[in-house]
This record gives sequence, structure tokens and C-alpha cells, in this order.
Amino acid sequence: MAFDYEKYLRMDKIPHLWCPGCGIGVVLKAMLRAMENVNWERNDTAFVSGIGCTSRAPGYIDCNTLHTTHGRGLTFATGIKMAQPDKNLVIFSGDGDATAIGGNHFIHACRRNIDMTLIVVNNNIYGMTGGQHSPTTPIGFKASTTIYGNVDPSFDICLLARAAGATYVARSTVNKGRTLEQYIQRGFENKGFSVIEAVSNCHTQFGRKNNMSDPISSRKWIEDREIPLAKARDMKAEDLKNMVITGEFITEKSDLERWENYNRAEKEYTEAYSDIIKKVKKK
Repeated sequence: MAFDYEKYLRMDKIPHLWCPGCGIGVVLKAMLRAMENVNWERNDTAFVSGIGCTSRAPGYIDCNTLHTTHGRGLTFATGIKMAQPDKNLVIFSGDGDATAIGGNHFIHACRRNIDMTLIVVNNNIYGMTGGQHSPTTPIGFKASTTIYGNVDPSFDICLLARAAGATYVARSTVNKGRTLEQYIQRGFENKGFSVIEAVSNCHTQFGRKNNMSDPISSRKWIEDREIPLAKARDMKAEDLKNMVITGEFITEKSDLERWENYNRAEKEYTEAYSDIIKKVKKK
């Protein structure tokens, strides 16, 4: 039976602004299927975003939506969650929006373990604002600001999220929409801060500058670099350079306990904050 995407979309906003072949649509559809799987009511769910190609996604969703300033999606979402902790919060970000101008908010949202899900579409570049290199542009690859090749080491979004305190962390690619759906659903079901990275193509900006100017060659480049996490654990660091490690990096509390010297939140943030309020009121 075909999935009824129109149930969740503002059809008067279609056609969308994304380039033909862009992977953001794959991520959006995976997210909508995951939302259906967990039976979230649209009136109890809010989608928040900052600025960028990915951040335009909430504008097409027929739910409560908030389009904010660059890198600040998590801060606005935190305010909503603190005011109404029983509501479902999803934040859409690109790699630049989440880990550059929004990087500080990103690590502190992970640290607090607030019950929200962040979906980061990582296409290795600033797609909407000029094709500049981002914190995830691989070493040696070109952008409008690195015309001779990038020399900055790139962030690993999932390792950053895991280290900062997120309690569900996973990565897949737009070549595997059903796997993305599963990971997003598990993020929704996690009582705490979840980060799902979706590695995507931007053939218009990143691809054009790196001899992959069509979606097929861009997607093939992603496919050729993908390595499952279980296999990557036995590989040498030099063999993993510029590769895409996919899988679930943190899945449950037992995973968290394997890491030494972690002062992770024992409770979800809004619950811990509510306990403080109750304690003060008793005095």
C-alpha cells in the first residue's frame, strides 16, 4: 500500500525549491514515514529549522513549524520543549547550520540530553548560501572558499554528538531511505537527545566543483565510500580517511556505560528541570 505523503505535506507549497536529484527529499520522506510509524499526532509535533537548503523542509510539512535564524534551530526548539515538554520536537539542519554557526548550540543540546531529535543532512558544503566549504568538507575537496582544495580537518558529526552526550546517534545515507527511516524512528522513540546524520549529495554546489555535477555520480561517490560501523572498527585510521561510516553509534544506556569518564545526564532534561521546580516549591 502506497504511503500517503500528502497527509503530512502542505501541497500548496509544492513544487519545492530543491534541485532535481537532491537528497533532502529522501530524508523528508523517511522522516514522514517514521512519524507515521510512531503514531505522532500532527498537532502535538513541531518542526524547527534554521537557514539553508535542509532548513526549508519544515515549510512543506503540515504541522506546527518554525523557521528561525541561521544555526539557532536548536535554541528555539529547546524553548518550545521547556514550555511544553509533552510535545514532540524535530529539528532539521544542514551540516553548516548544525556544526558551524550552530555548533555551540549543538554540543550543549547533546550535553543536556533534552528530548528532541536533530536530523542533520550532511552534503559537505553550504549549498544555499554560495557553495562555501563547511565543517564536514573532506580534506582536499574544492568549494567556493577552497578553490585549491580544503585543508581543514572535517568534523565527524556522529562522534561529536556521542562525545557531547547525545543518547541516540546514528548515520545513514540518502541511498538507503529505509535505513534512514528506521534510524529516525528509533530517534523519535528515544527519551533524550537523538542525532541522525543523513549523508546526502549536493551535485549543484559540491559536485560541480568536484567533477560530480549530476545526482547519479554524486550518489555513486557516496555509495563507494560507505563502510558499516562493524567493519570500520577493525580497520586502520588511514584506511578510513574521507570514508562514510554508517550505523548506530549510541543506541541505549548500556552503550553509554561503556565509555569512561562520561558525566552524562541521568535524566531527560525537562524531567530533571521539573524536579528542581518541585523541590523549590516544597521549601
